[in-house]
Amino acid sequence: MNIQLNDLSETRKSLVVTLDQSEVAAEHQAVVAQFAREARLPGFRPGKAPAAMVAKRFAKEIAEELQQKVFAKAYKAGCEEKKLEVITVTNVDEATVSPDAPATVTITVDVRPEFALPDYIGLPTEIQSTDVTDAEIDQVIEGLRAERADFKQADRPAQKADYVKLSYEGKVDGQAIAEIAPDRQIYGKVPQTWEEVEGENEGVIPGLGKQLAGLKTGDKKDVTITFPADFAPVPALAGKTAIYSIEVLEIRERVLPALDEAFLKSIQAESIDALKTNVRGRLQQQKEMQNRAGQRNQVTDALASKVEIALPEALVESEAQNILARFMDENMRRGVKQEQFEKDKTQLVQGARKSAAQRVKVQLILGKIVEKEGIKLENSDIDAFIYREAMRTQQAPDKIVKELTKNRDALRNIQQSIVFDKAVDFLVSKATVTTVSAKS
Repeated sequence: MNIQLNDLSETRKSLVVTLDQSEVAAEHQAVVAQFAREARLPGFRPGKAPAAMVAKRFAKEIAEELQQKVFAKAYKAGCEEKKLEVITVTNVDEATVSPDAPATVTITVDVRPEFALPDYIGLPTEIQSTDVTDAEIDQVIEGLRAERADFKQADRPAQKADYVKLSYEGKVDGQAIAEIAPDRQIYGKVPQTWEEVEGENEGVIPGLGKQLAGLKTGDKKDVTITFPADFAPVPALAGKTAIYSIEVLEIRERVLPALDEAFLKSIQAESIDALKTNVRGRLQQQKEMQNRAGQRNQVTDALASKVEIALPEALVESEAQNILARFMDENMRRGVKQEQFEKDKTQLVQGARKSAAQRVKVQLILGKIVEKEGIKLENSDIDAFIYREAMRTQQAPDKIVKELTKNRDALRNIQQSIVFDKAVDFLVSKATVTTVSAKS
């Protein structure tokens, strides 16, 4: 057997393996013998048919099996001799295999890159204080009151936090938006809808709520709206300036419930002090979770900045495709059209590849840390994942187990993800921590 290794890049190799005719013939003889043991031919007991007859009767099947056997033998021998740590096989070029001739197999593989681990103990991280202020508690309680507010008709000009009932019709350069986007009438002409005055969350028409303060019931007004350059719901309106003719039909003011016994009962709180204690605990827990998530991002970013790695192209491409698929699925659920993806294809692909390269780089570093630190996957880790997934999807745990048993690739990906998460947790546990003031 002759084995030759060619470097196509730092991480992509071409493995050329040639088996002598005698080696191919031996593999062919073994395959025929295997078929002969299992063959059932008329006039012969199972396994007793002559080899020559079996070879003729199952010529196609034997040739296919021989092809696979020769590839497997060449691949295994080549990886062992050249000590390749293969990540994935990207291409196989097999000549027709015949027991009467040598066989050459060319296998293109992506291999795990060689690099030195950077220092990963004591990585610097910053967290914010988890102390909860009275103002933060009051803000949450005000939010709870706002959720239970009544809206009473107001005979006065609209103010911030009021809700205005109005009709509107929009035009761009004199053309009705209802004609520009006939399948999205909500952006063109609506006989009545509600809009919050100067609300924190944008309504359907971006910026409309900010132009309603001071208007009274019965008022009519033309307002100018400039759509964002990346306005995904209606790409035809992206970056365009529209004139909307609006008419105020009704104004309702938000009336918050009093902090009395009835309100406390509605939110299942025993007293105002008990409510504040509960809110303080939840806010503190949220801050701790935010700090933990921030530290996880900080240690992985710090690791990635400490080392340069030649990235296996197959891994980057696969990860980029996954990122793109998730992005498109999420945006199509929001109503973004396929044409918009085609328009932005170059930019989307570039962004996905950049994100994919960073993820692959971090995963390669974490993989080495997992090996060095002996971080293992425990049965309890899988059990915890199944429990969380069951809660998230509202499925029975047994159903999730059954699905994972059928899909071995998905199971391996989950196992790898869990181990990487444990590695990041390890890095956070060994990181240095500086508490900084909350950002205003």
